[in-house]
Amino acid sequence: MTYAIRPVAPADASAICRIYNHYVENTTITFEEVAVTIEAMEMRLSEHAQQAVNLPWLVLCEGDQLLGYAYATPWRARSAYRFSVETTVYVDQHHAGKGIGRALYDALLSRLRQQQLHCAIAGIALPNFASVALHECFGFEKVAEFQEVGMKLQNWVNVGYWQLML
Repeated sequence: MTYAIRPVAPADASAICRIYNHYVENTTITFEEVAVTIEAMEMRLSEHAQQAVNLPWLVLCEGDQLLGYAYATPWRARSAYRFSVETTVYVDQHHAGKGIGRALYDALLSRLRQQQLHCAIAGIALPNFASVALHECFGFEKVAEFQEVGMKLQNWVNVGYWQLML
């Protein structure tokens, strides 16, 4: 597969919604329960771009088709947390298992290291064997699991946390 990884652009909002809303509407992977509108995603992209910490949000494209995205957000708001981030990756459902998540995470983690961040944290709704495997292949280690903290699709869902020292 020939692909390019680049920073997100405002014009990517529609494709990001297409990818993300599949998970919103059909899985427990995200705890959002209502599909995100393009306008709302544009606002999220704008807010992310305006953050003083300038954390990366990357997209992977094959030609003009956006196949996945990954980004980092501040772990918590208080200043002592400023060297820790939460990481997220989503891949188009029709392209899962093709190395897209791995390529995005490789690029994302590299940028986080260049920014001299210290810790990456990933929250994973469980079970999610693919996401656990992806994180662990990069050296993330499981540090916590909260039982039944979310209710989605009429099921209680656990959330595990994986951590990587950058």
